[in-house]
Amino acid sequence: MRASLFITCYNDTLFPETGRAVVALLERLGVELDFRARQTCCGQMHANTGFRPEAWSQAKRFVRLYHDAEAVVIPSSSCVAMIRDQYPGLFEELGNEQLRREFQALVPRVYELSEFLIDQLGVEDVGAYFPHRVTYHASCHGLRGLNLGDRPFKLLSNVRGMELVSLPHLERCCGFGGTFSVKNGDVSSAMLAVKLEDVMSTGAEFCTALDNSCLMHLGGAMHRQFAGMKTIHMAQILASTGQSPAEVLG
Repeated sequence: MRASLFITCYNDTLFPETGRAVVALLERLGVELDFRARQTCCGQMHANTGFRPEAWSQAKRFVRLYHDAEAVVIPSSSCVAMIRDQYPGLFEELGNEQLRREFQALVPRVYELSEFLIDQLGVEDVGAYFPHRVTYHASCHGLRGLNLGDRPFKLLSNVRGMELVSLPHLERCCGFGGTFSVKNGDVSSAMLAVKLEDVMSTGAEFCTALDNSCLMHLGGAMHRQFAGMKTIHMAQILASTGQSPAEVLG
């Protein structure tokens, strides 16, 4: 199967190790990947802060760049939720019927990583090995926006050597929310403090998720509190094998 990787601007700029992990994982599973170098941003930050023309521009770019893709894989439930939930409204505002039709044809082929692995490839055991104690944080976009359900747990439960620890109050938001954490810093910090208590109570070595934005928020708090736990994107765990261990940063 062929697929195009939309790595997201966030990962490209701050977490390139996630992109490398997605490539290693999918190629190991026999997927023929392409990377379209003209990709930029999904436009979520622009749309959420009222910069509609800029959001229109990014939405149009995405549709035109991937109109012929067999599948588009995105290691960020936040960006996938933006595409599915907000692009229809953006194209409605633009009033461009051709773009709207192109988007409607493309969107069924846009997948978050765990959706692609389970729903398209039909794989729950990806042959991963990660000998650590891990807890999983469900991001709001993945939990409520995409309804990922138990897909992440199916994948993580088949990782050899790993102890998966349940996170209390899984439904709680970490408080990041993109520009929410900037505009509402005090509220965001309070939400983060409560979430961090849940995460630290697991005694895990790593906290994983499908969104690096949440992990950056949590990881920053861990660093400030000199906690021993680290954060890691789920793609890095799934890409890890005995011969090629996960790329884990400080």
